[in-house]
Order: sequence, then C-alpha cells, then structure tokens
Amino acid sequence: MIRVLIADDHALVRRGLQQVLHQAPGVSVVGEASDGWKVLEMLRADAPDLIMLDLSMPGPNGVDLVKRIKSLVPQVPILVVSMHAEGQIASRIIKAGASGYLTKDNEPETLIAAIRQVASGKHFIDPRLATELVFSSSLVNSAVPHSLLSDREFGIFMAIARGRSINDIALELHLSAKTVSTHKARLMQKMGIQNISELVLYASEQGLLV
Repeated sequence: MIRVLIADDHALVRRGLQQVLHQAPGVSVVGEASDGWKVLEMLRADAPDLIMLDLSMPGPNGVDLVKRIKSLVPQVPILVVSMHAEGQIASRIIKAGASGYLTKDNEPETLIAAIRQVASGKHFIDPRLATELVFSSSLVNSAVPHSLLSDREFGIFMAIARGRSINDIALELHLSAKTVSTHKARLMQKMGIQNISELVLYASEQGLLV
C-alpha cells in the first residue's frame, strides 16, 4: 500500500485528488495539509510513502519547501502536482530534490501512473515538459532573465509577483525584511526590471502566474 500525503491549499483540489486516489488499488491517503508549515509538522509526526505537493501554498513553498522536506525526511519521494506548466519551474523543483513533476490538467490515469513510478524510487516528468527540461538542463538560455536567478531569488521573485509584501515573505522564509529587500534589489538588477509593475507583467507574460 502506497501511503500518500496530499498538500494543497485548495479544499476542492484536495477532495478531488482524494476521490481519484480512492479508486486506485494499492494507494491510500493518510493525511492532508493546506500550507507548508502543516506539511512539515505532519512529516515530523509520521512520514508517508509519498508526498503530493502543490507549489503555491501559504508558508514555505516551492523550492524552499522541497528542500526542507528532503532535509527532514530524505527517504520520502515528492511528486509535485502543479498548475505551472513552465520548464524553468519544473527544472528548479527537480534539482531541489523532487522525484516527479506533473501539471494539474493531466488525466487521473497519468497521476496514478506518476504516483506508482515515483513511489517505486524512479522519476516521473510530465511528458509535455520533458523536451523542454532536456534542453533547459543542457543549454544556458540567456534570453530568459529569470533563469539567471538563484533558487532563493526565484522564490522571492515569484512571491512578489503574486502580490506578497516584503514583511510577509520575510515571515514565511524566516528572514529579516532587510534581507528580503536585498534579494529583491539583486534579482531586479539581474533581470533588468525597474519596478514591481514590470516584474508582475514579466511573470505574467512568461506564464509563471497561471
């Protein structure tokens, strides 16, 4: 039996995933979490066989949460199930330690196949992102400014693009507001962006806010 923890901040999504997994022989849902802190709390109490993880949750999220999970329970594989169909995001998540990446518009059969493959110790990449990931890992795409950012800078970039304040980001990442502001200034300089409006527009045009 594959014991799965579902982590997503939308109750309807969690309910839908539960229904899909309930129909899959040999798979059971052993817990739900709606934010990053709850995920870490539940893992300290009882580690599942696999974590199905959304990227955009309150608290620690994205690359930061993946790294925290792998530090806490390195033996537990992570299957990211996200609405972001962007190779740069998937690449960062896999490099951070996730074993699989799947977009939410896939069929239930693909999700079940991904769970079984990741739980068996293998990797699974959304077929529609596989080619893009191959090229992004072998080529430096200087035409995409956000590819120049470190994981920390990219996480702060995404949080700002989604409307989070500096203080909120600092609280979530356990950093000082001054440190977050420094990262913000550095990432904007790297990307050649002058203000927040440009940053949000860029993220939207790149499909990062889907």
